[in-house]
Amino acid sequence: MTDTSSPPPLDFVRAIVAEDCKTGKYGGKVMTRFPPEPNGYLHIGHAKSICLNFGIANGFGGKCNLRFDDTNPTKEDVEYVESIKEDIRWLGFSWEDREFYASDYFEQLYQWAEQLIRDGLAYVCSLNGDQIRAYRGTLTEPGKPSPDRNRPVEESIDLFRGMRAGEFPDGKYTLRAKIDMASPNVNMRDPVLYRILHAEHHRTGKKWCIYPMYDYAHGQSDSIEGVTHSICTLEFENHRPLYDWCLDALQIYHPQQIEFARLNLTYLLMSKRKLLQLVEGNFVGGWDDPRIPTISGLRRRGYTPESIRMFCERIGVTKYNSLTEINVLENCIREDLNRRAPRAMAVLNPLRIVLENYPEDLVEEMEAVNNPEDPSAGTRTVPFSRVLYIEQDDFRENPPKEFFRLAPGREVRLRYGYVIKCVSAVKDPQTGLIAELRCTYDPATRGGNTPDGRKIKSTIHWVSAPHAVDAEIRLYEHLFTKESPEDVPEGTDYKVNLNPNSLTIVKSAKLEPSLAAAQPGSRYQFERLGYFCADSKDSRPGALVFNRTVSLRDTWAKIEKKTGGK
Repeated sequence: MTDTSSPPPLDFVRAIVAEDCKTGKYGGKVMTRFPPEPNGYLHIGHAKSICLNFGIANGFGGKCNLRFDDTNPTKEDVEYVESIKEDIRWLGFSWEDREFYASDYFEQLYQWAEQLIRDGLAYVCSLNGDQIRAYRGTLTEPGKPSPDRNRPVEESIDLFRGMRAGEFPDGKYTLRAKIDMASPNVNMRDPVLYRILHAEHHRTGKKWCIYPMYDYAHGQSDSIEGVTHSICTLEFENHRPLYDWCLDALQIYHPQQIEFARLNLTYLLMSKRKLLQLVEGNFVGGWDDPRIPTISGLRRRGYTPESIRMFCERIGVTKYNSLTEINVLENCIREDLNRRAPRAMAVLNPLRIVLENYPEDLVEEMEAVNNPEDPSAGTRTVPFSRVLYIEQDDFRENPPKEFFRLAPGREVRLRYGYVIKCVSAVKDPQTGLIAELRCTYDPATRGGNTPDGRKIKSTIHWVSAPHAVDAEIRLYEHLFTKESPEDVPEGTDYKVNLNPNSLTIVKSAKLEPSLAAAQPGSRYQFERLGYFCADSKDSRPGALVFNRTVSLRDTWAKIEKKTGGK
């Protein structure tokens, strides 16, 4: 018999933390941090890091700080700070009173930089950016030392203080570490620690005109906060020697940096820089556009925090970069909303039906289940009348094989209603398109039962026409046409793979009347169509807007796709 009582195995990061707790490293203390740069909105990849950092702290009785690494005032904004805090809270995590900023430590970082100069481990360099790159060498050739590498300590101190005092323009000087210009790791070839930036900072204003580089500020900020395990994505693995060098050179408390593989999802971009290009170029409608993988975009699309946490747990934490299929994320939201979302009926592309033998003035209330997965959700009533709407796709005048929905002379079951039979199709004389179906209903089949035992192969949804609520429906597809958006011909960029059909707006949808009171952000399963969310920005009473979160699996749609619609 398999033993299912033991907990699941730890991922490699948690295994390291568990071993450190066991051996008493850091006195058994666990302190992590989530350190976003406030230069854009967080995306699903950041959610993985949030779940990991806060999850480890919670799992080992530790704490997780929120620290904004705000070292580049030219790209940072208070808007991004506030959005990041909102996203973390929405995901269900709290940093309590531990909200920090690298800018809190600017004075201490500066003093440590002077210490490095005094110890002969840093110098002021007059090479510009292009020259520094040229002097750095290549992966196969060592770099050349800067002409200023042996600048006298006092001269470097004076110049560095002049940099701080605003005596020089941007780019005139940098402060560089003196490490090893022949190091096989190019990050160790006298990296820049400080640069001049005459830019106003969102917190410190114009107090500073020199700013530390991320690689310099990050480790020392970890040290100040007493972080035990500094968890970064894999691209920082080659930067770890510099992280360690700075801490050792300053002889201060030394956290442990651990790298894990970042998240990559098919059909999506995971780069704040490129997402910013899409936003600023108006290729999408903003940082909360439901087509992009920002947390705010996913929230607006209808994703739940539970589904995103489930996704992060399901994909795990590894040391190796890989590409995760988007359907893993989509299956998580399906699974979550299947349990919690109330059901409703909506017709996106309405086709009018008249039940010829149904009394003209009769309206019946049909009992409908709110959620078959949750008996406590109860039932609701939906009105049934002589004139109904069904989906245009639920009727074929000349039905192909394996199509079991409505067709001339054929019966179908109306969900929660009656069995109906199509008698004839009325066509628009000008277009030749079917404008209306004339049908009959079987009064003995209320609720879909057939007392005579006859088999009805298909059940379709519907909405009573006199009671229908109008709504705009936004149907989202992948923003890119390729699984890897950056797979492009030479000389082009990822934007050539933008999907022109990533958003379809349906203006004439008909909804059951219970949805008239749908609040912004509320989620539903539209039966047979998918999961939908009332748009948090644009939807309001009398002008409803719903976003499709994710579709349901549609057997007939798959058949049509396979056969080319034949």
